[in-house]
Amino acid sequence: MTGLTVKTLRFYHEQGLLTPSHVEAGSGYRFYAESKIETARVIAALRDLEFSLADIKEILRNHSDDAEIISFLESQKDEIRQRMRKDRETLGLLEKTILHEKEATAKMQQATYQVEEKQVDAILIASVRMKGKYSDCGSGFAKIGRKFGRFICGKPMMLHHDHEYRADDADFEAAMPIKRGESKDDISVRELAGGRCLSLMHLGPYEELGRSYEKILKDVKARGVEYEMPTREIYHKGPGMIFRGNPQKYLTEIQFMIA
Repeated sequence: MTGLTVKTLRFYHEQGLLTPSHVEAGSGYRFYAESKIETARVIAALRDLEFSLADIKEILRNHSDDAEIISFLESQKDEIRQRMRKDRETLGLLEKTILHEKEATAKMQQATYQVEEKQVDAILIASVRMKGKYSDCGSGFAKIGRKFGRFICGKPMMLHHDHEYRADDADFEAAMPIKRGESKDDISVRELAGGRCLSLMHLGPYEELGRSYEKILKDVKARGVEYEMPTREIYHKGPGMIFRGNPQKYLTEIQFMIA
C-alpha cells in the first residue's frame, strides 16, 4: 500500500520515523494501523524531495500542512541549487580534463618530434612574472587558476625571458590562455602576439628538456633566422588532475617566434 520495502520499514522504525502500532513478540512481525499509511506517504514524499531524516523527523513532529513547512521547502530549494551549481562546476572540470587528455593523446600520435615551422594565432593570456627556479611555476599557475578559473581556455605555458638555462634565478612567466579578464595585483592580462614560429615537441620529463632546446637552437642556426624573446613552452600533457602520471609521457611543445 505504501510502496516501501520491508527493509525500508525496518529502517524507518529504527530511526523513529514510522513506528509500528504493534510488534509481535515471537516473530518480530510489525503491524501498522491504517493511520500510518498517510505518515508513510508523507515520509516518501519528503524523501523524494531529498530531505534528511533529521528534517523529516522534525517536520512530522511539529507540522501537518504544506503551508507550515514553507521555510523548510525554501531552505531545501536553496541547498539543491547550491548542489546543482557545484555539480555543474564538477561536470565542467570533468569535461575539461577529458578533452585535455584526448587532445594530448592525439598530439602525441601526430607529433614527428622534429622541428617544424608553423603559424600561431595571437591569444589573450593571464601571466605571473617570476624569478627563481623553474619548478616554482606551480604557485604562479595556482594564482591564475584562483582568479580566472572558469575563463581559462587553453594549455598552461611558460614564457622564458632568459637566453640560456638558469638554475636558481630564472626569469619567466607562468601563463594561461583566458577568454577575458583584466590585470590585477601581480597577474598581468595581455595579448600574446601570434606569427611564425619554430616548434618542437618534447616527449619526456621536464628535466630532459635541455636536449630538445639544443635541437631547436641548432635548427635556428642552420636556417639563419633570428628568434624573439620570450621563448615559449606549452604543456600539452603533464601531471594530471588525479594522477601525477608517468613523466616519460609528458608532452611539452617548445616554440621560438621568428620574424
